[in-house]
Formats: sequence, structure tokens, C-alpha cells
Amino acid sequence: MYKNSEKFLATFNRVEKEIKALMVYRKDMSFSRSVRILSNSNTIIRRYSEDLLEYAELRNAIVHNKVDMTHAIAEPHDSVVERIELIEKELSEPLKVMPAYSRAVHTFQEDDPLEKLLTIIREKGISKFPIYNERVFKGLLTQKGITRWLAENLEISHSVLKETRLRDVLTYQTVDNYQFISQDTTQNDASEYFRGNIGEGSRLEALLITKSGDSEEKLLGIITPWDIVHAQEEEK
Repeated sequence: MYKNSEKFLATFNRVEKEIKALMVYRKDMSFSRSVRILSNSNTIIRRYSEDLLEYAELRNAIVHNKVDMTHAIAEPHDSVVERIELIEKELSEPLKVMPAYSRAVHTFQEDDPLEKLLTIIREKGISKFPIYNERVFKGLLTQKGITRWLAENLEISHSVLKETRLRDVLTYQTVDNYQFISQDTTQNDASEYFRGNIGEGSRLEALLITKSGDSEEKLLGIITPWDIVHAQEEEK
């Protein structure tokens, strides 16, 4: 039966290999330095960065302080072995956005009346709506865009509200507030899309999932910033 130290070292080596692969052009960088750099762009590494740095020290202690070829100076606890095996699995087999974020998405045609969309908001509590012209994607309408339109049209009557088409409201919506992604996108990459967008000074309202990331393909699901926050809270 393998000792915990043997299991730990074997798994650590596989984790180190995964991290080197992520570094692409800086494969010669030390393990600890690589972890610190990748923590800025990789959700998995960021989540386990403290563990990984501690495991690097433990690896060094085991490797460099062996009593002899068969006895390590320290045997990692079972929980440590289980933890590093979990990290290795998440790195080597990252979860995809599908089927985790598969859901029926309420879409509308740009000729649909605003009243129809407002009814869905009232009944379903949904706040983000992909708008199409037949199969051509026209934009992502959110409550922010609707609020801007209402602010500019405070004096309208109920009859005018019925006549208002979504194409008219969509002009009040911030553009580039969405991104299409393929069903093979990892959950880690999805999270980083939102982080990167904030860093650029804008706000991504939703990731729209299709088979290959093409806007004319059938929508398979949608991811919002709240979905990401909720998932991270569950992982704690």
C-alpha cells in the first residue's frame, strides 16, 4: 500500500505539470511564482492558491529531508492528500458551463410589444432578455435599458405602452453588455470573462451559451454575474 507521502508527491507532480501547461511561455518559472501569477487569471488557482503554496513547502520538506530512500520525514494527513487530489481533478478535468448552466432562456423578437416583456418580468422575475430579428441577434435588453426608456417617456399613456416595440427600447440599452460562448467553455473561463470585463471599465451583463458560440445558434443557457457569485459562495 502506498504511503501518504508517496500519494502526495505523485499528485503534486501532476498538479505541477498542469500549472506549467497553464504558464505557456514561462514554463521555467518556479512553482510558487507560477501560482501567484496564475491567481490573477485562473479561478481554480486563485481558489486554492494558499493550499498550493503550502503544499510546495511540504513537498520540499518531504523530498529534501528524507531519513532514507523509503522513509519520509513527514507523512501528510489523509485530508491533505484528499485536498490535493481534488485540486488535481479540477485542474485536469475543469467543469464546463454545460450542463451546469443549461436553462430555458426567454427570448423576444424586436417587433414584440414592451408590454409582453414587462409581463414576463412581473411573473418570472427575470431581468435579462435576448432580442432577435427572426434568428439574427439584436442585443441583450435588461432592466437598466427599460428604466432608461421609461425615464425618457414618463408621460406616455397605457395605450402608447402597448404600441411600443422592443426595438425602440433597445436603443436605450448599453451595447456590448453580452458575450456569446460555446457549450465547451469551462466554468473557470466563464468567471474570468466577467472579471476581465470589469477590469476594462465596462460591465458584462450575461454570457449567452450556444453550441459553438455563434449568435445565430439556438440558445442553450445564460450565465449572469449573480450565477458566478452564487457558485463561488457554494464552494466555500
